[in-house]
Amino acid sequence: MLFCPQCECLQEFPSPDDLKYKIIISTKPPKEYLKAKSKDTKNNSDEDEWGKEPSDLTADQEDEDKSDSDSSEYNDVDDQECPSEASDYRRLIAIHARKPKGGLKEALKVEANKVRRLSLSEQSLEKATESHGTDVVRFTQKNVLRIYPKGTRFNSSNYKPLVGWMHGAQMVAFNMQVWGYGRALWLMHGMFRSNGGCGYVKKPDFLMNVKVYMGDGWHLDFKQTHFDLYSPPDFYCRVGIAGVRADQIMKKTKTKEDNWTPVWGEEFKFPLTVPELALLRVEVHEYDMSEKDDFAGQTCLPVSELKTGIRAVPLFDRKGEKLRSVRLLMRFDFV
Repeated sequence: MLFCPQCECLQEFPSPDDLKYKIIISTKPPKEYLKAKSKDTKNNSDEDEWGKEPSDLTADQEDEDKSDSDSSEYNDVDDQECPSEASDYRRLIAIHARKPKGGLKEALKVEANKVRRLSLSEQSLEKATESHGTDVVRFTQKNVLRIYPKGTRFNSSNYKPLVGWMHGAQMVAFNMQVWGYGRALWLMHGMFRSNGGCGYVKKPDFLMNVKVYMGDGWHLDFKQTHFDLYSPPDFYCRVGIAGVRADQIMKKTKTKEDNWTPVWGEEFKFPLTVPELALLRVEVHEYDMSEKDDFAGQTCLPVSELKTGIRAVPLFDRKGEKLRSVRLLMRFDFV
């Protein structure tokens, strides 16, 4: 079912309950879309797919600003150029996406009785949070902010989504590269395991104790010579928190030598300032004296979804696919 605002533009962001089982449209209004389409034809640029960023966000956007200087010729596009159906279509657009006028401060201004959408690149967001962090958070309380990767990521790498999450951005993980498997993608998988994996995570409101008892299952999923040619593996476990800067920490168990079923029995404490944005990071590696340690499994779990008690926690490979048999026996406690 389509969610339609009762006025020309959405005045207040609806609650998750109001949007349940509904679709909401956010895009450029017809007139602005025609301008963007006309300019895109001339410049052959994909800039308008996301929307022009405020001119003072990044130092490397001077060329973009110059290319935008001729946009005045489109400012006088007559409404008559829009087909008659455009006015009907316009009424279906709940959140209008517009190019911001002026600088960053102006782009992040919260307008009364009007919900807006702003798109920023990953590096623009980082610079914005350094100088206007409070404004970014205030903007996301009433408006929609979406973050997209910088265009120079030709190596299929992924950017870390935590900066956007911790500042309230609602749409962060765009164009995630499936070939760029690594920690950034693990964090995204971990965050969206919340809420049954439905793709929506509510912003929720502690000392967290984590005890790693033991691990098992590697001998079932890996060849006997996978980690070491001549002896059983030497496993150790890294446990930590990904989240706001004050909460970020990683700790490590002792290495258990020559054992396919390591027993650590070690406990770690993590004081959290913003638990609703915290992810529990767990990685198991096999110690190698002469070369780089071997990867043996990982998982990222939203702290807000963890249940008190002893749990058998499955591990995943680098691609985020669950290992068939590997499990860690862990206990979680919260104060």
